[in-house]
Amino acid sequence: MSLILALLECVMFSAAAYAALHLDPGTGPGGAIHLTGALGRALALSLSCVVAFYYQELYDLRAVRTFRAFLARLPRSAGLALGLTLVIWKVIPPAGTRPASLIVMLTAPIALVLPLRALVYSVAALRPFLRRNLVLGTGPLARQIVHELETRPGSRDAVVGVVAEPGDGLPPLMAAPVFGTLDDLGPILSLTAPHRIVVALDDRRGRLPVQRLLEARVRGVAVEDGVKILERLTGKIAIESVSPGSLAFSRFPSSRVHEVLTRALSIVVATAGLIATAPLMALIALLIWLDSRGPTLFVQERVGLEGRRFKLLKFRTMHPARRATSEWAGDNDERITRAGRWLRKFRLDELPQFVNILRGDINLIGPRPHPVTNCDLFTRTVPYYWLRSLVRPGVTGWAQVRYGYANNLEEETEKMRYDLYYIKHRSILLDTRILLDTIKVVLLGQGAGAREPIQTEVLARAGRLAFLPPAPLWRSVGSGLADRANRSPFRLAGRLDPHAGPRAS
Repeated sequence: MSLILALLECVMFSAAAYAALHLDPGTGPGGAIHLTGALGRALALSLSCVVAFYYQELYDLRAVRTFRAFLARLPRSAGLALGLTLVIWKVIPPAGTRPASLIVMLTAPIALVLPLRALVYSVAALRPFLRRNLVLGTGPLARQIVHELETRPGSRDAVVGVVAEPGDGLPPLMAAPVFGTLDDLGPILSLTAPHRIVVALDDRRGRLPVQRLLEARVRGVAVEDGVKILERLTGKIAIESVSPGSLAFSRFPSSRVHEVLTRALSIVVATAGLIATAPLMALIALLIWLDSRGPTLFVQERVGLEGRRFKLLKFRTMHPARRATSEWAGDNDERITRAGRWLRKFRLDELPQFVNILRGDINLIGPRPHPVTNCDLFTRTVPYYWLRSLVRPGVTGWAQVRYGYANNLEEETEKMRYDLYYIKHRSILLDTRILLDTIKVVLLGQGAGAREPIQTEVLARAGRLAFLPPAPLWRSVGSGLADRANRSPFRLAGRLDPHAGPRAS
């Protein structure tokens, strides 16, 4: 739905912008501008609008649920689109284009898209042409499927009922009515008249009503596996419910072709990234040096492709540990420095890993490499964890943009669900999506840590561009300068007082 909406609006943006510019009598000699020039500028503005809408999450109907919420983000999106257009036109000068023409070009597509969005949100609220789903099972998998089908905005799916497994006692409280057990499936099918049967049984051995399902299939009722449906809905794999056999028969992409393409892309991006961010990395190194004691870089042994170990480079974001500590991010929160919180928010602590890419340790996109100290525990407790070693790890990945940091074994298992989805579906298109989402995290400082859809009440804050670090960071610079001066062999007789409060040791 989101992809179709983006493509449709891209065409609408281009057509409206071209018409507004081409028909403007003041944009060129003879009352019209050259066809090629007008088309190029219209496409530039169309691309800028789509990018701005994407980074303001206007194509995510789970984040922006209503037309009112769409309107709340529209001014910021228009401003971002205007800025991007001016940047593109600076590279490709739009000869003969008046400033007034640019305003007309921007307002025309937005005015055209407003009725479309109003229609989309109205239709989504009415949910016409609903597909009736009957879910077999009352376990955790079935409950999650019911929740996803019933709560997805704009979904054309509705759960008409749930069928319990016989012998399981009283079924748990469900968001849909429980009509009976599998023994009564025939009458239940006649009563509910579903369009699709979702098989979400925790244990199918000897309990799957194959004959009833075949009869329903012959009558035109779709029968689908609940694990695969949940995979499509959530972008992750329910590893507790999927069997090794089903994974073995799954269609995995050609790893050789994908590896060659992603490796080439990673080298190009890493080389360009090192050159472009060299001044920024020098500034970050100075900031870390001023903010807290310890080395600038954090070097840790990680596990890479086929279990090989390598030294991962990051900017240090914590005070050095005085004893053995946990690897979970939440257990070390008090050790994070003031500069480190800012670096982590925008993922700038990962910049030195461009060097790891050029060394061949990691790619730009892939499952995040784990510390050596955790791998034995994860291999013993997390299902299918060993599959991660068959794919070259990356600076960023599907689990990072969809979930963020893990603070315990349960959350690490949740991230494995996303990693397994990436391993199964990895492609250039998915890598591109991950890269775009990572850029959003870096620029806006949001996205990876937000594990729930953004609520409409906080839409005004969700797209805020925050390029300045928090105030305590600036105070820490003064504290750091004073501390460095006090520890210098050339320090003055008296100690400097930065007037910045107590300093963490």
